[in-house]
Amino acid sequence: MNELALVIEDDMDLAIIFSEALQAARFEVETARDGQAARQRLMITQPKVVILDLHLPLVDGPSLFEQIRSDPRLKGTIVVVATADARLAEAYHDRADFVLVKPISFTQL
Repeated sequence: MNELALVIEDDMDLAIIFSEALQAARFEVETARDGQAARQRLMITQPKVVILDLHLPLVDGPSLFEQIRSDPRLKGTIVVVATADARLAEAYHDRADFVLVKPISFTQL
């Protein structure tokens, strides 16, 4: 069984690109299109990788980031922050495992 990757992204095109890249890396991929759906999945799953958009509807990405980092079950989860906001991206360089500034290509991921 492949390890789980959770893509938390409200832009459908980017969610598809991220999902395809992770599937090519042999991950089982789930997608959450808003922060509330992501919060619920994070409570019951233990993804190996999370691709996290910081600007999401319902629950924002920074809140989800804190949820992931404070949950002992998710201690080994790799968090890739994906944002179009370069200033906000800078704030996560020391906290996230990777930070990607949009637009992001398949090969970058």
